[in-house]
Amino acid sequence: MYVADSRGVPAPAVTPEPQAVAPGTRPGRRAALGPTVLALGTVSLITDVSSEMVAAVLPLYLVAGLGLSPLGFGLLDGLYNGVSALVRLAGGHLGDRLGRHKLLAGIGYGLSAVCKPLLLLAHTLPAIGAVLALDRTGKGLRTAPRDALISLAAAPEERGRAFGVHRAMDTAGALIGPILAFLLLRGAADGYDAVFTVSACVAALGVLVLVLFVPGRAPGPPPGASGSGRVSARASLGLLRRRDLRRLALCALLLGLCTVSDAFVFLLLQRTAGIADRWFALLPLATAAAFFLLALPLGRLADRIGRRRVFLGGHLALLAAYGLLLAAGGQHAAHTGLPHAVLPYAVLLLHGGFYAATDGVLMAAAAGAVPEEHRGAGLALVQTGQALARFTASIGFGAAWTVWGARPALAVAAALLAAATALCLRLGPAAADTAADA
Repeated sequence: MYVADSRGVPAPAVTPEPQAVAPGTRPGRRAALGPTVLALGTVSLITDVSSEMVAAVLPLYLVAGLGLSPLGFGLLDGLYNGVSALVRLAGGHLGDRLGRHKLLAGIGYGLSAVCKPLLLLAHTLPAIGAVLALDRTGKGLRTAPRDALISLAAAPEERGRAFGVHRAMDTAGALIGPILAFLLLRGAADGYDAVFTVSACVAALGVLVLVLFVPGRAPGPPPGASGSGRVSARASLGLLRRRDLRRLALCALLLGLCTVSDAFVFLLLQRTAGIADRWFALLPLATAAAFFLLALPLGRLADRIGRRRVFLGGHLALLAAYGLLLAAGGQHAAHTGLPHAVLPYAVLLLHGGFYAATDGVLMAAAAGAVPEEHRGAGLALVQTGQALARFTASIGFGAAWTVWGARPALAVAAALLAAATALCLRLGPAAADTAADA
């Protein structure tokens, strides 16, 4: 089946009879997810092992190993998370225009795989910045086409579940990556080089699985089939005239401007809780574990009660994590025992819950707000606004930390996040917030 799909051979059209039930399922039970979702989940799992191996050691490598200041690290971290925004629109639009979402995703995964061995050669700030920019270019190219494939392969009322399964598999890789990085740092003579080398090999395996097992064309109509017009760049950018999509993009942008990047959260937690350097690489592991456990349940919950509610609830969880970090750094922290007993577990659980409630849920909501022939571009618009906002937030938080210190900078971020969440609550639910409404 995969070979036939990847060559673009259409399957014979079959008209289902009324009340037909999928083979192997009982009435009232959920049907199994399509092969496209599971195959892309496998690719993401393998690729995330590679990416998270690097992400787990990169903050310590740059700050402790190369001696970068918080402002310098903020610039690099913003680059790492924000450059992809510049090419996501191109990736989403080209996937729609060509009808070749798999091709664009494959190019993106390939670019990121090439960057892993280049980290072995980069030892200066400009060189590392260039490698990270190229890596994020690959991520930008692949993200919207990959999510478009997922949304087109799932029924509208099952999109939250489909993205939840994909994100859970993706996060399984994020669980394995930091463990491998931790073991390599402890066992290899030159730990950082070993991490980058193994990461490159794993990334190459992910590209191979994509080429062999992911269908080449998503189920659904060809570009322009719905009659809404030619898939052009102008039409793609004009999607923001759609009220539902514009509202989602605005919320993602506002909340992204108030989101402290993962690396800063881990650095703040390490300093507040007094965690030794040798355990630092395991902090992303706890976030990934919470994400893994909660992604599918929260995806299903979003399908039932509304994706906007779950999305905003995730930001409230992040706000609670900021509050715990601020409380632990206050004058009464020593009397509560919070830094050494509860703080790391509570913060990382809330941090992972934030991602489980927002990452795939936002894409499931955006997919219902755009037509199928513009699915990649529509998702890319929302992703781009969020990525640019987080790029700005990373630089701003790094600068605030450098000038004011860590705790005042976090207090400002928490206040802004609370205000942005309240504002998004006032915008009201979108018409495509749930599959039933759509």
